[in-house]
Amino acid sequence: MMKEWATVVSWQQGVALLRCDRKTGCGNCNARSGCGVPALNELVPETEHPLQVRIDQLLKPGQRVEVGIAEGSLLRSAMLVYLMPLLGMMLGGSLLQYWLGTDAFAALGALLGGGVAFMLVRSLAHRLGKQADYQPIVLQIGIPPGAMDVQAENSPLI
Repeated sequence: MMKEWATVVSWQQGVALLRCDRKTGCGNCNARSGCGVPALNELVPETEHPLQVRIDQLLKPGQRVEVGIAEGSLLRSAMLVYLMPLLGMMLGGSLLQYWLGTDAFAALGALLGGGVAFMLVRSLAHRLGKQADYQPIVLQIGIPPGAMDVQAENSPLI
C-alpha cells in the first residue's frame, strides 16, 4: 500500500477534498548540496494536488489524514500512462516506415501512433478511475486542529 499524508481542504456530504503536499524524490532538499532537484523546483511554480476521497466521518479543514492506494493499481496506472503511448509511437512509426519506406513517414506514423494511443489511454483511464481498486482510501485520521488546546489551571491568562 502506497501511503501519503494530506490536508483536508473541505468536507461535504461524505466527500473530502484533500490537498497532497508536493514532495521531492529523496527528502534531502534541506541540504541543497546533493543534487539539482531544489534548483529545478524553484523553476516550476508550486502546484497543489487536489484529491477527492469518500469518507463518512466528519472532517474539519486543516485536519491531516493518511490516504493510501494499492501498489498494484498504481503500477498498472503508471504502465498504462507511460508505456501505451510509447508502444503506439513505436508501432505507428514502424508500420509507416515499412509501408512507405521514408523517415518522414516514420516520424509522421510515430506522431499518429502516439496520439491514437494517448486518446485510447485517456478513455481507458477514465473508465478505470471509477473502479474501487483505483480509488484512494483513508487509512488514518489526525486530530482536528485546535482539539488539543489546553490551558493549565494555574497559569495566568495572557
